[in-house]
Amino acid sequence: MRPFGNDITNFGSNNSGGNGGANGGNRGNNNGASNGRGGNNATNNETNNEGTSDDPRLPAHIARIGGIATCSPIAGRGIIRVVHRCEDAKENEHLDLSECQLMTLPDAVYHLMRNTVLKSCDLSGNDLKSITPKFTQKFSAITDLNLSSNNLSRLPDELANMTALAKLNISRNSFIVLPQVIFKLESLTHLDAQENKIYEIDTDEAIVSNTLVVVDLRNNPLGSLCRRKLQNLETSFRLEISNDDEDDW
Repeated sequence: MRPFGNDITNFGSNNSGGNGGANGGNRGNNNGASNGRGGNNATNNETNNEGTSDDPRLPAHIARIGGIATCSPIAGRGIIRVVHRCEDAKENEHLDLSECQLMTLPDAVYHLMRNTVLKSCDLSGNDLKSITPKFTQKFSAITDLNLSSNNLSRLPDELANMTALAKLNISRNSFIVLPQVIFKLESLTHLDAQENKIYEIDTDEAIVSNTLVVVDLRNNPLGSLCRRKLQNLETSFRLEISNDDEDDW
């Protein structure tokens, strides 16, 4: 804790306490008064060093993680929410960063999770426009990944390195084609891609997963030719697509 209490207590006596220091009434007060400006400067320096955020509730050591220099009170509360959820993930191996107003995944998350093997991750309800290769490398053991309700239009090829990924939710994003890397996920069982802008799917692309159970493509503006191919496609998994009259586009 910073020694604000003593500084505030002595501030009034420092204004009039220069006389007290000259009269030598109290050696301790004299020292405090004569060093008043130095004490204030020290306090100011310490405040500047620790006050890396406009939000006083944001600890300095957290604000500095990932290169965060300054932030508004609202952003500060968002960072605190992310940090608390990362702390929870250390206990249950499930990282829930849904509805955190994220435009990208902060470096602080990788720092806080560096000694944790995540099994699932929920990034839904943010404003993400991309998933970086770094994410797939750092969290390669994830089995359940929820990316729904973002602004994603593509996925990195490195996603194929997440060999344990069984459930992938990319619904309610901005995909216009189904990313080919999805076909390379060898452990995939459930794919939810509904409510995107997908109009074409390469039905000739080989699906690596032998454990696929369901692919949900409902509420996408699939082209008529693509729709017919999918309807006539023989698969070992359940393929869910909307009828022509069910898609409202």
